[in-house]
Amino acid sequence: MTLDDKLSKMRKENNYTQEQLANVLRVSRQATSKWEINITYPETDKLVQISKLFNCTTDYLLLE
Repeated sequence: MTLDDKLSKMRKENNYTQEQLANVLRVSRQATSKWEINITYPETDKLVQISKLFNCTTDYLLLE
């Protein structure tokens, strides 16, 4: 499973919309959408925030 799949899955499991996740991470909704369709990747600081928010490791997010 790739980062985009993991992010989308965790977001939905935790009942976040893309808009809500964007607000928590202080990015645009378009940014979260692009992460989930594999157009762009989150910056390192956002990966750390995501891992804390969803209680997972950055290794889990980044490694297939």
